[in-house]
Amino acid sequence: MSQDSLAYFNGEWIPLNECGLSMEDRGFTLGDAVFEVERTFNHKIFDLDGHLDRLYRSLKFVRIDPGLTKDEMRNISEEAVKRVEHLGTKEGDFHVRQVVTRGPSGGSPTVFVSASPAGFNRYAPLYTQGCHVVFARTRSYHPDSLDPKVKHQSRMNFVLASLEAADIDPDAFPVMLDLNGNVTEGTGFNFWIVTDGVLKTAGERSILQGVSRKAIIEIARELNIPVSFEDYQLYDAYNADEAFISGTTPCVLPASKLDNRPIGNGIYPGPISKLLLEAWSKKVGVDIMGQARKLSGIDA
Repeated sequence: MSQDSLAYFNGEWIPLNECGLSMEDRGFTLGDAVFEVERTFNHKIFDLDGHLDRLYRSLKFVRIDPGLTKDEMRNISEEAVKRVEHLGTKEGDFHVRQVVTRGPSGGSPTVFVSASPAGFNRYAPLYTQGCHVVFARTRSYHPDSLDPKVKHQSRMNFVLASLEAADIDPDAFPVMLDLNGNVTEGTGFNFWIVTDGVLKTAGERSILQGVSRKAIIEIARELNIPVSFEDYQLYDAYNADEAFISGTTPCVLPASKLDNRPIGNGIYPGPISKLLLEAWSKKVGVDIMGQARKLSGIDA
């Protein structure tokens, strides 16, 4: 990103490259921090209230007071986009990130908010090719150990799962299981299967309450697509009619292989994934797949 980029850092707007943590900050030493990441559509942050609600639930759970009200955090986040709009394009959009650490022991929390142009290169070709998913051996944290509803920075299991997946397929998206072998979530995204027209997602006992996941549930209900919240295993995933991941940047990204096993009929996105993606695009006034492909130079 250009050095002209400004970020909010502990009450000031300063150049991004001047933001820095103390080596004693607990966010650095212990991963003692929570965060959120959003994207914009037409330069407007998607469901900012939903993201900030989750951020402040996480802050309350881990007992960090950011020293800012939710309204103040909303204003700062929207200001962050305005301060980097000159770095993007009319057709492009932005990522926004809020990070709050506990700060040094005995000190004040660190609060960081920034925005940057969104990148679509990884996702753009996968809307029609399908992404590859690898189920990692590394397991999700047990909810009795660390509640997955907290969007936290203590993510070594995500790192290990990503390394495992890359050993099998460098471009794969890792998905984890819980200790009982139930499919849970990916490393920063939710995972879905479709069987006999029913959209299936893991229950909220073992996964993050994804904002993109919430959007899909709402859209599915508007389209009268049944949604099931249930424990399911690899057997069910391998035998599904469709699979896809949902996340902040791609929104809905179809999967073509699970552990190198082909899924679906070879046409991507599949029928349910296609309906969800089209409805989401209509809701936000942006052709999500078309934007990604155009900005990545595929359909220039």
